[in-house]
Amino acid sequence: MTKQKLQWPIWLALSIVIGSVAYYGRSHFLQPKQNEHTKPSDKQGKGAIAVLAATAIQQDVPVYLAGLGTVTGLHTVTVRSRIDGELVKVAFKEGQMVRAGDLLADIDARAFQVQVMQAEGQLKRDTALLKNAETDLARYKTLLKQDSISAQQTATQESLVKQYQGTVAIDQALLANAKLQLSYTKITAPISGRLGLRLVDQGNIVHANDANGLAVITQIQPISVVFTLPEDALPTVMQQLHAGKQLTVTAFDRSGNKKLAQGKLTAIDNQIDLSTGTVKLKSQFDNADAVLFANQFVNVKMLVDTLQSVVTVPSAAIQNGVQGTFVYVVKDDQTVSVCAVKLGPVDGEQVVIEDGLKADEWVIVDGADKLREGAQIKLINREPDISIVSGFKKADKEVLK
Repeated sequence: MTKQKLQWPIWLALSIVIGSVAYYGRSHFLQPKQNEHTKPSDKQGKGAIAVLAATAIQQDVPVYLAGLGTVTGLHTVTVRSRIDGELVKVAFKEGQMVRAGDLLADIDARAFQVQVMQAEGQLKRDTALLKNAETDLARYKTLLKQDSISAQQTATQESLVKQYQGTVAIDQALLANAKLQLSYTKITAPISGRLGLRLVDQGNIVHANDANGLAVITQIQPISVVFTLPEDALPTVMQQLHAGKQLTVTAFDRSGNKKLAQGKLTAIDNQIDLSTGTVKLKSQFDNADAVLFANQFVNVKMLVDTLQSVVTVPSAAIQNGVQGTFVYVVKDDQTVSVCAVKLGPVDGEQVVIEDGLKADEWVIVDGADKLREGAQIKLINREPDISIVSGFKKADKEVLK
């Protein structure tokens, strides 16, 4: 009985302890936590989206048509021999610049010099015969007036003179041909340009019907670029040409970043390629620094027009939706509004806005993926991003600070 009396206070005390712990734990875990989202200072900026904005600018914008082109020599000539003979001298160096008329090679001329001498001797002989026949004819005509010879004999002598005149004319042509063949022993440059690699070495026998020739000359100053444009661009180009405008063409390297040369449009092909839907155009460049090489691949931009005083925005501001293209315009209360726009030509990082936007309006260029109509925004200043927006003014940077 005494033992039971002693256990009862122990169990009572243990029950009180367990109940207190349970109550305290429940009160602690059910109490709401205060974190950074419930602080008053954070509630003031709740929903504001950090964005970068730039102003719409009114300026003149050049309109370019871009295409792919290949550099071609203005003239390309394969230098060949016109006669058969031994190549006794090569007077050029591979890759050198030559002018029209410069000596390139010599062919053994001895056989052709003999032909000239032979033609000269034959001409002298026949000239003497002609002179003698003309002297006899003059005498016969005098005797005919004196009625000392028959008219038939005089007529025969006149025919002989004409025969010798024909023979002398033939001899003169043979001599001229022999001299012409002799001149072919000296091979000269037909055009000015750059020589390629030598195709025949000294000491070889060359022929007039050789397919390869001695070398190839390509005229590179000036030089041409043949490029293609879509057929849809042809009306714009033809309109400018019919107006008498000289279109400027600029050639860039393969990457399209480095400007190589500037020239002018010279010709348009007379038909469209049905397989590609493109038309070929030809431009000419002075190439004074010889930066363009034949068969070089280039990117071409041709200036066809300049739009005066149009509104432009950075291309990063353009958004696309189910209803078309639009931009987010910054309002005075630091919210944004969706503004549908009609796009025009693109000039580098700038896009022409034909309708829907006015100059000096602010548009979002970074962070627009999180925006909706009426969204609260917070403008930020991110110098590296601002520096690439060509339309961003210094005053605009100060506003964003």
